[in-house]
Amino acid sequence: MAWQVVIAGGGFGGFYAARALERLLPLQSARVTLINDANYMLYTPLLPGAAGATLDPRHVSVPLRSQLRRTELVIGRVSSADPGAGTVSVERIDGERASYRYDHLVVALGSVSRTLPVPGLAEHGIGFKSLSDATALRNQVLRCLDIAESLEDPEERREYLGFVFVGAGYAGVEGLAELQDFAAQTIELYPRSRAQGMRWVLAEARERIMQEVPRTLSDFAEAELRRRGIEVRVNTTLERVEARSSTLSGGEVIPSRTLVWTAGVKPSPAVARLGLPLDGGGRIAVEATMRVDPATLPAGAPAVWAIGDAAAVPDAYGQGRPSPPTAQHAIRQGRLVARNVAGAIGGRAPKPFRYRTKGVVAELGQGEAVAITLGIRWRGLPAWLIARTYHLLLMPGIGRRLRLLLDWNVALLFGRDTSSPGQLGTPVPLEAERPPG
Repeated sequence: MAWQVVIAGGGFGGFYAARALERLLPLQSARVTLINDANYMLYTPLLPGAAGATLDPRHVSVPLRSQLRRTELVIGRVSSADPGAGTVSVERIDGERASYRYDHLVVALGSVSRTLPVPGLAEHGIGFKSLSDATALRNQVLRCLDIAESLEDPEERREYLGFVFVGAGYAGVEGLAELQDFAAQTIELYPRSRAQGMRWVLAEARERIMQEVPRTLSDFAEAELRRRGIEVRVNTTLERVEARSSTLSGGEVIPSRTLVWTAGVKPSPAVARLGLPLDGGGRIAVEATMRVDPATLPAGAPAVWAIGDAAAVPDAYGQGRPSPPTAQHAIRQGRLVARNVAGAIGGRAPKPFRYRTKGVVAELGQGEAVAITLGIRWRGLPAWLIARTYHLLLMPGIGRRLRLLLDWNVALLFGRDTSSPGQLGTPVPLEAERPPG
């Protein structure tokens, strides 16, 4: 009887685990099933490019079926699990509930935006974690410019020309930089709005932006944002969000119809429903091999492994801290957990996860970026070229890489596309004609 390996989640970790298992396990000896809520893997580092119109939104995703030929793909959401029985419950895309048995379970459910109980945030804030979020932000910028251009009152127009980002990690800084670059080009088509000007504000609760990079690069990134007229507020929190304004700590009220929340992530809510041990941050507690300690599971339970943002994988170089939630770590955890699963099936001992970050890249709009590669620090155009090359090499599939190259070169030659994608994929309801009167 073939071994049943179930992977919950098709992000970086789950995708690379499945791809490695296809190579490591003979077809006759094991059956690999990947459960994901969409039929694609989202290349999240390129979301800012999709929002800023340098990339077609479809080109920042990787179709799972074309990349995983021997893996059974189940489209649905993991709702719960029974570790003792070795089963995972799934709400499938067809609306049915199904249960999948496993001999080895790999949990790679990723993360979602971490929100705080800020008044008005849930009602008026926009996240930046999905392809829908990126498209919605691009549409929001264009909608605000269209409305602002139609208004006679400069004070009323000011609300639509104000944009606030809260959270200055990678997502916040790169997302704001790309959108501001996009809006700076687009506003040339709006005479009234161009004459009045936009206002972009970045608020960060800690003492500097981009804590993930050394201060010298963080300072360069902040200086670049300020040079472009972006207001950077450090040691600043969000106090309240209303339909027409955002209030920061200290009482500063910023007229704005757009508030983007990028202040951290937390494990997927499904993680808490799997019956597995969790750490203080809500992530699955695992050993250095990424396996859940068998002593914490029911007696005789099948093996469970966890990787990526959903797991507290010990960082061999992090002084006791878990590995950071980056694509670099998730990819390598996915590859190693595949080898450990294959090894366990073959009776071999699993290996611990050991990885030191090789570098970081962060784009700041057209021709600007910061980067660290092999200890060397880069900024400006060289860093931007390094960032583009890095993403190009990391994107799975030659077809996707060619699409990225084409999109980037078209944007360089002809500028960013200033059309609104609208509600793509959402059909307009058919309405019967009504008789006159």
